[in-house]
Amino acid sequence: MTEWHGDDGAGRVAPRVLDVLLAVVVAVVLSAIIAVSRAGGDAPANVIAHVFALGFGAVLLLRRQIPAPVVVLSVLGTFAYYTLGYPPIGVALPVVAALYSAAELGATRWAAGAAAVVFVVSLYFRVRDDPQPVGYVLGTDSVSNVALMAVAIALGYGIRARRLRAAQQRRIDRLIREQSAREAELRVQSERESISRELHDTLGHALSVIALHASVGSEAVGRDDRAVVAALDRVREQSTASLRELRSMLRLLRAGADNDGTRHVRSLADVQAIIDEAKAAGVDVTADIDVAVHDLPAAVDAAAYRVIQESLTNILRHAHATTARVNAVMEAGLLRITVADDGRGTAGGDRTGGYGITGMAERVRLLGGSLSTRSAPGAGFTIEATIPARLAS
Repeated sequence: MTEWHGDDGAGRVAPRVLDVLLAVVVAVVLSAIIAVSRAGGDAPANVIAHVFALGFGAVLLLRRQIPAPVVVLSVLGTFAYYTLGYPPIGVALPVVAALYSAAELGATRWAAGAAAVVFVVSLYFRVRDDPQPVGYVLGTDSVSNVALMAVAIALGYGIRARRLRAAQQRRIDRLIREQSAREAELRVQSERESISRELHDTLGHALSVIALHASVGSEAVGRDDRAVVAALDRVREQSTASLRELRSMLRLLRAGADNDGTRHVRSLADVQAIIDEAKAAGVDVTADIDVAVHDLPAAVDAAAYRVIQESLTNILRHAHATTARVNAVMEAGLLRITVADDGRGTAGGDRTGGYGITGMAERVRLLGGSLSTRSAPGAGFTIEATIPARLAS
């Protein structure tokens, strides 16, 4: 099966196809130079010279498996070619593809060493055999050979470095995503534990009310039947509401949640305090809360408070807003909460991806509701939550 190469984020060409193309190009170019040299009368050429050209290309088919030996074979082939007296094809051209391949595949030292050997050996024979002055021999021809080999090595090294950077960046991105997912899970778990403690407080209060009315009814037995009926009605109402909350949420609570101590369950009735804090911080908050708090289940009431609290906290931290609006109304059995500001929207920070909003959404979802956000850079940020006013049985 063909493996597709895309380490550097560029095209998706099969590595084997690239190797074949490179081998063919090298063989064709060298064969063409040999043919041109023969036509120009530089030296006699035969089939073996073209076999060398094919060999220089064919060896590149192994460049990924054995990059260093491919360089060595190319260098030795170049020396053998000239030793046999075939037409000149340049000392750099037969090895340049092998040098590039070695550098691209991590054998940069082999490539640099091979280039140095080719240059020194070719220079020695040029100085020994060429009747031209040494300065001429060391001139344009030598410089061009060095430049060609250096460019090949640099290009291979650069492509490898870019590929490694891209792979490293992908690993970093993956680790960041995994870390974000773990933190989000921890936030959700913490939110569930918080709900567990609040449910504990709510049920504790409900049982206290039930015990009180049961005691009143017990004392009124035989003396005031109407008081007994009223007490039993209150006991029935309170126990029914508590059982509804318990059935709805118990499956989502962590076993053995920490119930150390008791705490006040926050309510919409407490919202004014956090609104005053936001105003003191410089945000002009307008609130319109048209909800009969005593008619809401304690879990819904607490969730509504947390949504408003977290939304105002986000405004203070991220929005750079001057005004904010808080609305809470009952519509068709649903509690609808809207918190909007005139701040910088997502341009002021990635508020849609914050763990506070993740926790709010989880809390609302556990109660059968939904939470959404709207934002545009420079056009403010809006959070809307919809929670059933009665929990499902």
